[in-house]
Amino acid sequence: MYTITTHMNNLIRCMNQYRTELLAPMALKSCHASYLLEICACPGISQEQLARRIYINKSNVARQLAILEENGYVTRRPGEEDRRVMRVYPTEKAQAALPRIQEIMGNWEEAVAVGLTEAEREKLSALLEDMTRRASALLEE
Repeated sequence: MYTITTHMNNLIRCMNQYRTELLAPMALKSCHASYLLEICACPGISQEQLARRIYINKSNVARQLAILEENGYVTRRPGEEDRRVMRVYPTEKAQAALPRIQEIMGNWEEAVAVGLTEAEREKLSALLEDMTRRASALLEE
């Protein structure tokens, strides 16, 4: 029997395949889109803050940031107030890639939501936001 979680997992897996294929020419994978969107929105974000915001454990964040740094999308520097805190900044390459990443994300959302009314989209978004809030609270317990 399918559950909400099964449907969400399947949707996410399809999205990841879609994004990875379209991001490949930029030497990016699906997961990198979330990283770059957040880093471009919050230049200087700490690795720990990034991990919390995108719900990825710190070791995976460090590993993926190393790949992004190697490919010229981000730079990491110790924080001025606390040198143990690594701050992440987007490069010009990341800023240049941002419109394409946003386009890919937008096209995906439009494709999977085709046929839904605006009210249905808003309701679905609100329901998923509520579920995300509850899931996040479970992680903090």
